[in-house]
Amino acid sequence: MDKEQARNEILELRQKLNYYNEQYYLHENSVVSDREFDSLLEKLIALEKAHPEFDDPNSPSSRVGGGITKEFPTVTHRYPMLSLGNTYSAEDLADFDQRIRKTLGDEPFEYLCELKFDGVAMSLRYENGKLSAGVTRGNGTQGDDVTNNVRTIRTVPLSLSGQDFPEDFEVRGEVMLPLKEFRRINAEREDIGEAQLANPRNAASGTIKMQDSKVVASRNLDCYLYYLLGENLGVGNQAEALEKMKEWGFFVSPTYRLCANLDEVMEYIEHWREGRNELGVETDGIVIKINDFKQRERLGNTSKSPRWAIAYKYETERAYTKLKNVTYQVGRTGAVTPVANLEPVDLAGTVVKRASLYNANEIERLGLRKGDTVGVEKGGEIIPKIVDVATENRPDESKSIAFVENCPECDTKLIRKEGEAVHYCPNETGCPPQIKGKIEHFVQRQAMNIMSLGTRTINALFNKGLANNIADLYELTYDQVIELEGFKEKSVNKLLQAIEDSKKKPFETVLFAIGIRFVGKTVAEKLARHFGSIDKIEQADFETLIDVPEIGEQIANSVIEFFKNEKSKELIERLKSHGLQFEVVADDSQSPASNQLDGLSFVVSGVFANFSRDGIKDAVKAHGGKIVSAISSKVDYLLAGEKIGPSKLSKAEKLGTKIISEEDFAELISD
Repeated sequence: MDKEQARNEILELRQKLNYYNEQYYLHENSVVSDREFDSLLEKLIALEKAHPEFDDPNSPSSRVGGGITKEFPTVTHRYPMLSLGNTYSAEDLADFDQRIRKTLGDEPFEYLCELKFDGVAMSLRYENGKLSAGVTRGNGTQGDDVTNNVRTIRTVPLSLSGQDFPEDFEVRGEVMLPLKEFRRINAEREDIGEAQLANPRNAASGTIKMQDSKVVASRNLDCYLYYLLGENLGVGNQAEALEKMKEWGFFVSPTYRLCANLDEVMEYIEHWREGRNELGVETDGIVIKINDFKQRERLGNTSKSPRWAIAYKYETERAYTKLKNVTYQVGRTGAVTPVANLEPVDLAGTVVKRASLYNANEIERLGLRKGDTVGVEKGGEIIPKIVDVATENRPDESKSIAFVENCPECDTKLIRKEGEAVHYCPNETGCPPQIKGKIEHFVQRQAMNIMSLGTRTINALFNKGLANNIADLYELTYDQVIELEGFKEKSVNKLLQAIEDSKKKPFETVLFAIGIRFVGKTVAEKLARHFGSIDKIEQADFETLIDVPEIGEQIANSVIEFFKNEKSKELIERLKSHGLQFEVVADDSQSPASNQLDGLSFVVSGVFANFSRDGIKDAVKAHGGKIVSAISSKVDYLLAGEKIGPSKLSKAEKLGTKIISEEDFAELISD
């Protein structure tokens, strides 16, 4: 297609995808299937890569991330981001109410109450209806520009709905990690042997400052907006502002309420004391605001906080009970996790019998002893956590709890690597929970998707000696499976067919599924895309591995250790013999964007403004060019971004290789 056709199709796809996003995330209306949406998005991304001249930072393709931000510029807020005064008591609220009445006199006023979401404060600027900046609170006067990461949050509109929004204004709100996502991420981190995130708020804070926006996108952050700032807004109070924000496409929590007096405020507080636990996001209180903007101006601000608003914070519910003992669980990577077994106690509407202890450091920090009376709280975690010890109730004869030295499952001596908090069992091929855990990881939906293989079936296969590793699955026979409890002809054939179908899974999925420690789904995709085959990954040394974007020392060392192990190599060879994919297969379904670069070879190095490193390589290939890894006399171009490696630059200059910038490249493919 010509440029004009490409431009029109890009604009049409962006309009459709923006509409589908808004309907799904703001109105809970699935207009199209996930498959159709993904197909349209993939088509848009391919067209945008082929035609970078039509780049738009607010395209729906920015939702998937991909850009690397090395530094976050500091930005001065146009309007200071003040903090709120906090209280835990009804008496303080009564004092606040009296101060309002003293200033406003007999003038009537209303309060607007909102839930206080526990996340990261964010200011969003919109110019001509498009998102132009996302800035963290920082110190209230200055914050960090995290715009690229904010664009990945699907509940933040990139382009506004309606026509009556101001040309230039700000909205403020809270970026949060929903509890469902927090638990999913922690389950994945536990699965690949990484330390778990402490709580949703810290996780959201860390995520929004990550360098790789693609990782940010994978965490599915949310953002509730609640504050409108600017000139000529056309609203006179907070309730009108929230309604207007909803009309423009902002994600506004429907939980706010207008209250005529302090009694109604207290009713609102009591209503959400328990009800907030059903929302799926962390909240820690209520924000009470004067509704009318002119009255706010009269009340004014102190140097740190507004006089027209206050936060009422709920006390975290904590229960005390006795620690009976500590048991230990072994995961598929060999990580040994301690769990506190407690005398049953009621907490936040449920009976708690266990609490997380994370690792040996946590046991030591708490100074735990058997028989201790411990304080337990519920947060975003799947199971509660111990937060303190009532040492005044400690039995005189109690002894400190020492972390186990041997694996509780196979009695192998545990190891603890320098700089890591977790103890590991190194017997990965002989420790039952590790063997079964690796198989469960391998067959899961996000991996090989052999859904007929549940935990019970895996246990049965293991107990009969039929599945001691993942390669054994591909050698199962009808006669073996039919002997298992609950299996009949139809279910046997279904299982064997699912195993056979899994051989079609692409290389990056297989790489994730084989379960190298610290290699999650995103890391597996990066490694597969960068190296192209399992053999090249095996041959890569430490320096080559850490040269891959976002691959750090921990991951590189883990990959090297995996391939040093002869049993790992044997496993890969067996899987290869059964026909699993261990190379990236070129996608022939996408026709080239052009033949502008036919016969030309490129080395790509550095950081680019409008492309990720993989993205610019894809653009080279889409126009017929070839990517090579090292400078030589046969290379036509060194495509150089910022912070290019000095050795490559020096060698290119020495050989006379033509060095071009990102802008030169855009001209090259647009001729």
